[in-house]
Amino acid sequence: MKINMKRTIYTAGLSAAVAAAALGLGGCGTGTQIPDTIKVQNVDAASNTITVIGKEEVKVVPDMAEIEYSIYTKKDTAAECQSENAKDLDAAIEKLKSLGVEEKSIQTSSYGLNPIHDWNSSDQAVTGYEMTTRLTVSDIPIDQAGTILAESVSAGVNGIDSVTYFSSSYDASYQEALKGAMAVARAKADALAEASGKTVGSVSHVEEYGYNPNARYASYNSSGPGRAAGTAAAADMAVMPGEVSVEAQVTVDFTIQ
Repeated sequence: MKINMKRTIYTAGLSAAVAAAALGLGGCGTGTQIPDTIKVQNVDAASNTITVIGKEEVKVVPDMAEIEYSIYTKKDTAAECQSENAKDLDAAIEKLKSLGVEEKSIQTSSYGLNPIHDWNSSDQAVTGYEMTTRLTVSDIPIDQAGTILAESVSAGVNGIDSVTYFSSSYDASYQEALKGAMAVARAKADALAEASGKTVGSVSHVEEYGYNPNARYASYNSSGPGRAAGTAAAADMAVMPGEVSVEAQVTVDFTIQ
């Protein structure tokens, strides 16, 4: 974050007013206290500006989910391993389609076939093969996530690597937080200007920070593919997405007069 720190004038009255402002001013309607950013605020009498930071947070309930599955297969030969894995993968995809998941929302994110070695033998002989294919399924309505998790396990999926929740209203919530951050910045500028015998004019410069459209709340991560107990637990769990925190922060230069 780059803040143009200029000559700062501190007086006893200004310090007291700033402290009172920091304790008394909250986020726009959310009850959030102003963060302790007094150290990077300044009143520059020479250029007639005040620089302040405003920050706001909005909580939203996610309405979409993304699930990452894994299909793990272990066989004696590479051909058997690949064939069985492909069969389970096709079954899983067909099951997802039958549950209303669109084909464009299903992506094979990674796959790999590897030999299994007997590391205790003198020649480290190959004793079999294992293959893992991962599917990423996105754009799942939150009210369907529990059913899709449970049904997928019965169709060949034997690993649930992660369940991630998203809010489709992130942009709208961010705009709300951004407005709140600007309101906080203005209130703090008013307090600083009043303490220094000035009044706040117009905004001369503003920078925003914190925009993150990928903000999410991940509720479950497994310890790896092929873990039947972990997969069953994920499939049976109640889908509790919680809340996504949407934050906005601005640095604003106000003119003073």
